[in-house]
Parts: sequence; structure tokens; C-alpha cells
Amino acid sequence: MKTYDFICIGGGSAGFNAARVATGLGLKVAIVDGAPQLGGLCILRGCMPSKTLIYAAEVLHQAQHAKRFGLKITGASADMKAVHARKIKIIGEFADHRQQALKSGRYDLYQTTATFIDPHTLQLADGRQLRGKKFLLGTGSKVSVPAIAGLADVNCWSSDEVLELAFVPKSVLVLGGGIVACELAQFLRRIGSKVTMIQRSLHILRDCSAESAQVVAQAFVDEGIRLFTNTQLQHIRQDKRGFTVTFLQAGKKITRRADHCFNALGREPNTASLGLAAAGVKTLPSGQVIINRWQQSSAAHIYAAGDCSGPAEIVHIAIAQAELAARHAARVKGLQPVDFSLLLSVVFTDPQLATIGVLERDLQKRKVKYLSATYPFNDHGKSILMEANYGYVKVLADPQRGRILGAEIVGKDAGELIHCFSTPLAMRATVYDMLRAPWYHPTLAEIITYPLEEIVAQLARSAR
Repeated sequence: MKTYDFICIGGGSAGFNAARVATGLGLKVAIVDGAPQLGGLCILRGCMPSKTLIYAAEVLHQAQHAKRFGLKITGASADMKAVHARKIKIIGEFADHRQQALKSGRYDLYQTTATFIDPHTLQLADGRQLRGKKFLLGTGSKVSVPAIAGLADVNCWSSDEVLELAFVPKSVLVLGGGIVACELAQFLRRIGSKVTMIQRSLHILRDCSAESAQVVAQAFVDEGIRLFTNTQLQHIRQDKRGFTVTFLQAGKKITRRADHCFNALGREPNTASLGLAAAGVKTLPSGQVIINRWQQSSAAHIYAAGDCSGPAEIVHIAIAQAELAARHAARVKGLQPVDFSLLLSVVFTDPQLATIGVLERDLQKRKVKYLSATYPFNDHGKSILMEANYGYVKVLADPQRGRILGAEIVGKDAGELIHCFSTPLAMRATVYDMLRAPWYHPTLAEIITYPLEEIVAQLARSAR
């Protein structure tokens, strides 16, 4: 039985980066990953394939609506076999690079699954056993199948199947209204599918502000997506003609049919097969590993990072957590926990929705005083000439000094624009500091100056 200083279970964003850092710190490291293809969720079935397809659909949408710009482009349509082939090529390059790194020899790689049989021993599916002094759980998440009548019995698509499409579905029922549901529902609509979204919460993107979600919802409706919110799913059936979903909305029973059904009702931590009870690792009922600020589980020698531990299913957070865990396991001095006051989030719909720092609802919940200012895209020169009129920029600031607390952008390229706040937030800068910088005209980024200037005016009025 081989013994290692540090064993990473899962070779995705968390596991790979933890192994990389731990090896650099001189630890003897192993990675255990039993996936059919190495690379992790982000590269193979998440961020990269979805954004490749979403951007292709955006180009198509612009071509089909070129008349707005005085252009004549006829016959623009999706060649899904070509789109699919391009995606495979691009993702293949990313996956090859990751696989080469995993097989570089810097650490031992075991391509199989693992289960704890005691706090320090793993039983591998291939019959071998490994002993570890410390571990990192980075097994990610899997599609959730809620207890809805008929859902477990029908052959719904998950995001995996949607990302592998090589044809344009005639019609699709999308169950859910979270980030994955919204991004891929719009993709399906833009390539030519008839799309019906059925969301249980009051509004889509329930973790975002109602105001920002409404902007995205309006864009969806304007593009022809049939949207039902605040519903109760009753039953799902499948027959030779397709899928039928029955749900309640405002007490009324509604039935909708489509050729295909996409289950986008959420994901859950992929930890059920790890034998965590034998290792002394406690989890929530969902399977999420309970961790402290150093990423340690209830068994202090076992760390967790990424989707299996939360609190955010975001790649750069998973990497930061994993790197922290590896350094803590190696007893590096002077460490700091992951700073969630700088949390950055992007939804790649069109318009995009992005936030950074403290959310307004959290300030309100904590009864923290703050200043806010908003400016709309439909009153900004560059966005008007780009026909990018959905959305706004909102800035939140401290009412004493004007220190930036957070920002929310829903609009064209919000995912790029939000990074204008990354360094200022990290440096605890003020609205005055940001306005000292030059802002080129005419650019989309220039829109940020307007709410900054409004907060300066609010500070001046309060000082009188």
C-alpha cells in the first residue's frame, strides 16, 4: 500500500490546483479521478463548452437582427454540426493541456474511483488501496433530480446533453430558472428552438436581485421564450410525441408540451459514493461537505474545495479554496482565508448579469447604511449605438468615505465591465479614487463613471 502526504480526490479545477500547489511545496501527492475523460467539469461539461456555444448563438442573433444597424444579412442560421465540431476542437485543446499536466509525472495519477474505509485509507475500485496523511475532496457536483412526480422516470436532458447537441431541437421545455437554465435556454432559443421555461421561484435567477433578473426576463420574453415563474411542478410525462409538463401557477393548472425536456433544476454535491462517514467527515443533508475557514472538514486532515463544499459554485473560488487547503496542509505560515467580501459572479445570458462585493440585499438584511446610484444602458452613448439598451450599472458605497462596497451590472458585456471594480474593491478604494482614473469616450466602461459621480454628489450633500 502506497502512502502519500496529500491525496486529491477529483482532478478538476479544485483537485488539480491543490495537487499543483502541494507538489510545489514538497509534498508527495496523488490524484484519484475516475471520470471517463480527464479534465473536470469546467473544461469538459461546464464553463468552456457552454460559453463556446453561447457566443456562437450571440453572433447568430446579431446577424439575424442586423436590420437594426441598417445591414442586410439573409439566411443566417445555425449549422449545428459545424458548431458542435468547433466546440469539440476548442474543448479538446483545453482538455489535452489539462490531461498532459495530470500525467506529467509530478504526482501519481490513479484513474479510478475511491471510497474511504477509514480516516486515512482509500479503497480504489481497481482493487488497490492508498494511505494518505491528508486529503482534498474536489469531486464537484452532479445533476439533481428533485422529488417531482414522473421526473425520475422520464429521459430528460441534463446540461451534458444540451452541450452535445448536433441538431436544432424543434421545441424544448426547460425546467428551472437558475444560471445554467437561463444561459442554455437562451442558447436554444437563438439557434432556433421553441423554448418554454418553467421556474418555481418568483423570478428567474433567484439568487440575483429581482431588479436585475427582471431585465434578463424581459430580454427572454422579447426574444420569444415563453416564461412561467412562481409555479409548482405537478407531473412530468413522456410518450412517443415528446414530453408533457403539468404545473400550477396562481392556482391554475397549466399543461405544456414539447419534443424535448431539459432538467435544469439544480446540482448537488457529488459526495455520496466517497464513504465519508467512515472518514469522520460530516455533511449537510444535500451531501455538501461542512468546512471551516481553512477548508478543513470535521476530520481536520481532510479538506474540501469547490462545488462539493460551496459556498459558491464558481471556478476561481474552487481554485482559491484548493490552493489555500494545500498550503494549510503543508503548514505554510501567514495564510488568510478566502475573502468572500470580494465575491465575483457572472451570468452569461444576453444581457449579462454580474455582481461583485457585497450584495444590496445583504446590506439591507444586516441593516448596514450605504449609498447607491444607478445608471441605465439606454441613456449611454456607446450602448445606444450598439443597440445594447437593456440594463443598468449600480454602485454601492460606504456613506462616510465613499468606499466601494459592491457593484451590480446587468447589460452588454457586464461580465467584462464588472472587473473595473475588482482592483478598487481589493484595495478598499473609494468612488473618488475610481474617478481619478481616465475613462475613454466613447466606451461601454465609461458608463460606470455616472453612478460614481452620483455617489460623490450624495456625499457632498450629506456633508453640508
